[in-house]
Amino acid sequence: MAITVNDACPEWDLLITDANIATMDISIDAPYGTIENAALAIKDGLIAWLGKQTDLPKFDVFSTPTLSAKGEWLTPGLIDCHTHLVFAGSRAEEFEQRLQGVSYEQIAAQGGGIASTVRATREADHESLFVQAKDRLNTLYGEGVTTVEIKSGYGLDCENEIKILEVARLLGENHPVDVKTTFLGAHALPGEYKDRSDEYIELVCDDMLGQIASADLADAVDVFCENVGFSNAQTRRVFAAAKKHNLPVKCHAEQFSNQQGAMLVAEFNGLSADHIEHLDEAGVKAMSEAGTVAVLLPGAFYFLRETKQPPIALLQQHDVPIAIATDFNPGTSPLCSLQLMMNMGCTLFRLTPEQALTGVTRNAAKALGLVDRGILKVGMRADIAHWQISHPAQLSYQLGVNKLLNLWVFGRLN
Repeated sequence: MAITVNDACPEWDLLITDANIATMDISIDAPYGTIENAALAIKDGLIAWLGKQTDLPKFDVFSTPTLSAKGEWLTPGLIDCHTHLVFAGSRAEEFEQRLQGVSYEQIAAQGGGIASTVRATREADHESLFVQAKDRLNTLYGEGVTTVEIKSGYGLDCENEIKILEVARLLGENHPVDVKTTFLGAHALPGEYKDRSDEYIELVCDDMLGQIASADLADAVDVFCENVGFSNAQTRRVFAAAKKHNLPVKCHAEQFSNQQGAMLVAEFNGLSADHIEHLDEAGVKAMSEAGTVAVLLPGAFYFLRETKQPPIALLQQHDVPIAIATDFNPGTSPLCSLQLMMNMGCTLFRLTPEQALTGVTRNAAKALGLVDRGILKVGMRADIAHWQISHPAQLSYQLGVNKLLNLWVFGRLN
């Protein structure tokens, strides 16, 4: 049944007719929450009416701008809920070295790995970082992405972590895509703190977090909890500091080993645990009880040629929401395509196309703590993608051919 904000003759900024709509709304008992032969109205950046076209209320046909979707499909705008979009430098040479048999340890000993990205990012100014990141953001936007999370983590000192987050905020202010920022100071140990990881965590908690929170530069806090990152105890210290600043937490967890990071982030009622290839059932149960989202990053799984898959069946058994993201970064997932991640989610992890689309819409919004987007429903943000497709499964099925026709962000066609 159609719902309208105002049952009187409505005034709308735009009416889209002749559409098939994959609402992704679980209250609609149909695959993808589908409404066929539908219409959707936008007012003040929000969805004002949605339903069968035959149920449209009377409206002023002369003053209401109208667009026919010509039987094509509308979906929520896509959401990339885990990226490292702001960085400088390239690690293509390291990629070539690894293919020739050079180990990660050897590359790191030569000054490569994350240290090379940190070095290049520290040397880059705001303008160059902005220009490079904007190109990447344009690519995502061109695939139907309307919301992107951007993490810091390639500065690893106060000045440069702030610089990265400032650039991310500027991107959000000067680009149609809505940008959410995450402070990831505990991403890796900088060279100047070699063998002094506790001291570095103290810097993250006592200095970096305070300055970043007071400047309102972060929407959340993340930690790489891993045997090659930071320990469970160190992660707990960062989470506790984030809580003091009323910032929600998330975690790079269980990517290479089980450090019980997912269980810890659930203990803090965190937004998400990401990667999670080595997650066990205890961690899954903790996430389920806390409502913490599992974020799959198939690009990193593919690029690193991993073989241990995330526990998809356990996540589904315990009703843990599953999101999908690009993890776009220079070292382990230089893949700037959320549609590619949808395909990989299906081919590598055996998700269905409906689960993949849910993972980059409704569940991706939940992974960012956002309740105003991710589904098409009256009162939600009018973040809407218009596709030249015959079925929503096509978004996960076909690669290399962009079927995006139109994209509205907060009701604006850009």
